[in-house]
Parts: sequence; C-alpha cells; structure tokens
Amino acid sequence: MFGCFLFPSAMKTDLELALESAINVYHHYAIRNPMDDYLSRNEFATLLKENPNTSVDEYIRQLFVKSDSNHDGRLKFTEFLTTLSLVAIDAHNRSHKQPGDHAPCTTVRGPCTPHLSTGCPGQPLLP
Repeated sequence: MFGCFLFPSAMKTDLELALESAINVYHHYAIRNPMDDYLSRNEFATLLKENPNTSVDEYIRQLFVKSDSNHDGRLKFTEFLTTLSLVAIDAHNRSHKQPGDHAPCTTVRGPCTPHLSTGCPGQPLLP
C-alpha cells in the first residue's frame, strides 16, 4: 500500500510520505554492514546520533535494550517501529512544552519527570 511504485510522489498522502521516510531511514542504517536488514546496536546508535538530538549514550543503550524484545542484539523492523513510536511520542510531547517548562510528563505508568528525551528515571521505556 505504501510502496514506492504504487503511487506517484504527487499523489501520496502525508502519512504515506512519513511512513516511507521511516522505512527509508531504517534501511539506510540497517543495510550498512552486514547487509542483513537488521539494526545492530552500533547502527542503532549511529541512526539516533545522526538524526534527532538524542546523542546520549546511556539513553541509546537503555532504548536499545528495551526495544530488542527477543534479546538477539539487533533490531528487526517491527522492533524498530516500536522504538520509533516511543521517540515520536516523546518528540511530540516535547514540542508542546515551552523553554524552561519543567511540568511533569505523563506516561502509561503515570506522571513522571522527563529524562533524556523519553521515559522517566527508574521506569522502563516500554510498557
């Protein structure tokens, strides 16, 4: 439905373009080395460091560990999408805050103080 060959660029919806962009970013990093369509921890860290401003190593480590649901040391596309949704939700929440606003955030686990752009201190990043 969202493939490059189904709709000319001018006919794609904003959602289709956003999904295509997420897929393209994933593939750009997942096929670096080896060409296996998985993100290694290093590829995942590179993706986050080169894209949004999330270059904190501990944040990346925690996010990767929580996202790697089968604990194989790499992210398949479905695990990547789960991670992307967490980062996107947090970016959306941060977009509504004013500079210097330290109001508590709300997560599926209840109120908390934002930490390292997603999640809360001492709380898992995934439910």
